[in-house]
Amino acid sequence: MIPLADAQARVHGDIKVLPTATVRLQDALGLVLAEAVVAREAIPPFANTAMDGFALRAADSVGATEGAPRTLPVAETIAAGAVATRPLLAGEVMRIMTGAPIPEGADAVIMVELTRSSSGSEESISDALSIDLLAEVVVGNHIRPAGDDVGAGVEVLSPGAVLSPAHLGVLASVGYGQVVVVRRPRVGVFSTGDELVTGPAPLQPGQIRDSNRPTLLALVAESGCIPIDLGSLPDNEELIEAALRKAVGPDADDPCDALVTSGGVSMGDFDFVKRVLARLGDLNWMQVAIKPAKPLAFGLLMDTPIFGLPGNPVSSMVSFELFARPALLKMMGRKQTERTAIWAVSDDRMSRHGDGKTHFMRVVVDQDSEGAWNARSAGGQGSHQLTAMARANGLAVVPDGDGIEPGGRVRVMLLD
Repeated sequence: MIPLADAQARVHGDIKVLPTATVRLQDALGLVLAEAVVAREAIPPFANTAMDGFALRAADSVGATEGAPRTLPVAETIAAGAVATRPLLAGEVMRIMTGAPIPEGADAVIMVELTRSSSGSEESISDALSIDLLAEVVVGNHIRPAGDDVGAGVEVLSPGAVLSPAHLGVLASVGYGQVVVVRRPRVGVFSTGDELVTGPAPLQPGQIRDSNRPTLLALVAESGCIPIDLGSLPDNEELIEAALRKAVGPDADDPCDALVTSGGVSMGDFDFVKRVLARLGDLNWMQVAIKPAKPLAFGLLMDTPIFGLPGNPVSSMVSFELFARPALLKMMGRKQTERTAIWAVSDDRMSRHGDGKTHFMRVVVDQDSEGAWNARSAGGQGSHQLTAMARANGLAVVPDGDGIEPGGRVRVMLLD
């Protein structure tokens, strides 16, 4: 067996960042920016109001109070997207809506809550021909200057930024409809095994339903990649070889950038994935000192990374989290490729025995009112017990030894 860190280093050493591509903003979420983004215009492009209210000259509000208001006529109304038809004159106001341009001549905005109709009736303030100012305002009150957020020519995003919804909003606000990023990888997924069936048909003796493939396809998508369903294959060396060549070789119509397989990587007579990879590509077959997910086949086929994961459902998921997911994120140009890890207090005993392996136990973690984390078992810890994995939101990293006692501290890799 080899240490986990050594196995991860072998995998990461062969992973290269993908080329860049120009994509539409709606397709860029989660991708890594490849070029600096410079604002083509100021944001906002003009001085505008931060409030619904009335544009005025601050000098015209001097001395105004609720008991001694100042009454000014309303010259016009400026809606968002419109502009004033003329400059504001001394001794008048213009009704103005949030985001609308400040009219020439105005130097302040008084919010509507500090005004009332001067008619003394129940007339709506929006219909008033004149209003009472109930407070003084200062120059610049509730005005957002042009360039208040970003000035024209300023770099707003740097290469390496992982594009979030807010980043996409910034890009749109400075006039970008597309952006240069590290492109999103296409990741093919197939499962192997004569025992696997799909669909709702009744199981025959010896058969099980293929849960790994939909799980891995979802994990690939969750990682920000494009999942490609390559189906389920029997334990047939020729069919497995043909599937690999079709996915990444010269016969591929749209080659995958990486492949993830489940099953066929252990030491059995029918573990053909490992055998085919050893013959066609550069294979690293490893017995990693972890539980679950000890066997791992990783190699390059025509420079395409292939992750041969174990067939047991939980082993397959844990192996994806430890090896495939970080590698795929590296391919996308991410600097941070590991899941967030926290220290938690164990609510129950995490039993194990010394076997030279690090155990990854499925746990449920939550925070108390003071922000401290607690962890408890998610259920059965067998590598076939997928329901416990579904309940878990973390993997407790339990080092070799006798386990963790209740109240002990344990490192937990968060899964969401």
